[in-house]
Amino acid sequence: MGSRRGPVKSAVPSNVVSPVRRCSRTACGRPAVATLTYVYADSTAVLGPLATYAEPHCYDLCAEHSERLTAPRGWEVVRLTDASAPARPSGDDLEALANAVREAARPQERAAEAGGARAADPVEVGRRGHLRVLRSPEP
Repeated sequence: MGSRRGPVKSAVPSNVVSPVRRCSRTACGRPAVATLTYVYADSTAVLGPLATYAEPHCYDLCAEHSERLTAPRGWEVVRLTDASAPARPSGDDLEALANAVREAARPQERAAEAGGARAADPVEVGRRGHLRVLRSPEP
C-alpha cells in the first residue's frame, strides 16, 4: 500500500506576486523605470518610459541601467523621455493647446474653405523606418 502525502510545499508561496516590475538585467532586483525595445529593421534601440504591461520582446530597466545603456556598434539609441525627471508642460505644449482651442473655435465654413494642406502644417524633413522628423513651419 502506498503512503498518502499532502500537497507538495514550495519554497516560495505561489500566491505572493510582487506588483512591482523588476529590472531585466541579470542579478539586478531594482524596480524598473524604463522599457527598452529593439527595432532590428532600423538598427535602433528605443528607450522610453515604463510600458503599461510587460511584453516578451521588451526589456524593463532600472534607473541605473537605463542611464548606462549603450547600443551595439552601428546602432542608434533613441531616448524618448528622461524617466527620472518629472514631466512638466513646455512652451510647445502650451502653444499646441492654444492652437487647438483656436481651431476648435473657428466656424466650420472657414475650416472647410481652408481645406487641403495649410501653410501652418508641419513639414516632414526626414524619415528612418517608421519614425518621422517634423519641422515646424515658419509663421
